[in-house]
Amino acid sequence: MPTGDPHGAPGLKIGQVASYSGVPVKTIRFYCDQGLIRPAMRSDGGYRLFDDSIYAELSLIRSLRAMDVPLSELCRIMEVRRSGICNCTSLKGSIESRLTAIDQRIQELAAMRAELAELLEQWQDCGGSRPPEEAKASA
Repeated sequence: MPTGDPHGAPGLKIGQVASYSGVPVKTIRFYCDQGLIRPAMRSDGGYRLFDDSIYAELSLIRSLRAMDVPLSELCRIMEVRRSGICNCTSLKGSIESRLTAIDQRIQELAAMRAELAELLEQWQDCGGSRPPEEAKASA
């Protein structure tokens, strides 16, 4: 894992963070603009500089985004995390909410699948002729 200044001062430029984390620079900038992550400081040239904690934050954001946690909820979770207050309850609530939504979606998809399977089972070929374009393509 690349680090900044050998004396412990923040110094990871956004490109270094992107290279090591696999998160595109554009996405890191977006996360900064949304308040999900914060640079530790800015360089004299105005570059965002991060410390090593950025990797844990990006990993958490990536995991939560994979669960389709909305950005507004992500911002809240990250703020609580930065405040030093235990956010286990908040994070647990978000995960439970996502599980409920996924279970509901699974039920909806299962019902849709059953309807399609029934439609397919009852399907009868009409025995009619094909449109001229299809007849040419299959010949």
